[in-house]
Amino acid sequence: MKISFAKYHGAGNDFIIIDNRSMQWAPTTAQVSFLCNRHMGIGADGLMLLSEKSGFDFAMTYYNSDGHEGTMCGNGGRCMTAFAKSLGLVGCMANFHAADGIHHSEIFGNQTVCVYRLKMTDTRIGKIYDDGVFVNTGSPHFVKIVEDVANTDIVNAGKKLCNDVRFAPERTNVDFVEIQGDGIFVRTYERGVDDETLSCGTGVTASAMVCAFRDPVNQGIYSIKTLGGNLKVSFTQTGELFTDIWLEGPVMFVFTGEVSV
Repeated sequence: MKISFAKYHGAGNDFIIIDNRSMQWAPTTAQVSFLCNRHMGIGADGLMLLSEKSGFDFAMTYYNSDGHEGTMCGNGGRCMTAFAKSLGLVGCMANFHAADGIHHSEIFGNQTVCVYRLKMTDTRIGKIYDDGVFVNTGSPHFVKIVEDVANTDIVNAGKKLCNDVRFAPERTNVDFVEIQGDGIFVRTYERGVDDETLSCGTGVTASAMVCAFRDPVNQGIYSIKTLGGNLKVSFTQTGELFTDIWLEGPVMFVFTGEVSV
């Protein structure tokens, strides 16, 4: 079976995207894992299917690179919006359905620089531990503040926390955050990828929320540095509750192709 695909990335977080409206393809774990493999397949942090859903412009189904269906992916939602626009399904605004419910997305800018903005679901700060804070921003995240994120052993420290008994059996993504003036530098170990990714949309959202909860100095707007690029998170905060949450940043089209599965 031959499948056409497109590849996009949002701040280095890269995805294989497939138009599944007419195919109704239900990929196996092995197929997704193969396609996301950077040596044997196309290579990506995850795979997404675009499908039809009544009352919405489209529906988004996300799979981690290990082949299992995942939860919400913030950068993935922004990339899916760009893909839907390329298909002529949406203009500069979209309403779509994902694993955690309804999302609204917007595209603004010009032909040279476009910004893709995604509204996240309202959420609260979760359980507070001595070594970090748990937040679910559509995907589970454990946020840990560190002094020198550039020299933190993200893979080993992240793997240990990801598999900590506190987060069993689902496990959790882990975000290491350094506060840098008015902004933050975030590095994320992602479950399902089981490695560090260049950025994580739900992760930077969780990180900004935790920083605001600890010390609300930025008036609900955080500039965020990741290894893959710069993002911005804004929200309205009422104590532990965060509403009107927006994840904003660039999306880049990489290439299209056809692959046999």
